[in-house]
Amino acid sequence: MEFAILLEYGWVLLLLIGLEGLLAADNALVLAIMVKHLPEEQRKKALFYGLAGAFVFRFASLFAISFLVHVWQVQAIGALYLLFIAINHIVRKTIFKKTINKEKENKEKKQASFWGTVIKIELADIAFAVDSILAAVALAVTLPNTPLPQIGGLDGGKFLVIFAGGLIGLIIMRFAANYFVTLLKAKPGLEIAAFMIVGWVGVKLSVYTLSHPELGVLPEAFAKSVAWKATFYSVLILIAVGGWFLSKEKEVDASEG
Repeated sequence: MEFAILLEYGWVLLLLIGLEGLLAADNALVLAIMVKHLPEEQRKKALFYGLAGAFVFRFASLFAISFLVHVWQVQAIGALYLLFIAINHIVRKTIFKKTINKEKENKEKKQASFWGTVIKIELADIAFAVDSILAAVALAVTLPNTPLPQIGGLDGGKFLVIFAGGLIGLIIMRFAANYFVTLLKAKPGLEIAAFMIVGWVGVKLSVYTLSHPELGVLPEAFAKSVAWKATFYSVLILIAVGGWFLSKEKEVDASEG
């Protein structure tokens, strides 16, 4: 492969690792809340089943989406879904924060059984898998094709970079989630920035959809043009940098986690 293509793939993989890290931390935080009422031994088992389910669902989601990614209706649904979860999360975190805290307190009072908790974790895993893979596909779909053979319905290079991003996300969820959770607690603005990035990725997928030959709302070449890519990555970096520097520092209690 040409150096320029390798450089572009490497850049997207780095973005995926960063985004997956923040999303995995948020996911890990949700899973920790879901299992906190269980005895320690059952808690470990429930989290193990959760991790196994996360791997299966991400891999299944990637294969399913790889066959459907070129259908503009699927692209449109994916774009709307990414925009929805981004807006929904940001609104809930900023406007309805107090209401959410009360809801969490009420839920924590209702303790579920071990297998009931495992089922809830697996359902959460499905949602996490769809979020993660859709965001990854939206980032990778406009990458140039490679000489690698197709896997599923995607170019081999695109499939592998999406798979690598998802796999790294799972590793982060298993081994480095505590660090990212601590980071999110210290800089809570990063979580909002992460979902702003998810929304911006939804915009990217929207542009790709509108450039589809069957729609023709935008020129087909626009979604892959240097000008649009430069605009997209510039805004993405601004969101990430803004989330880091504009987030108020909070002291994190060493006894937490």
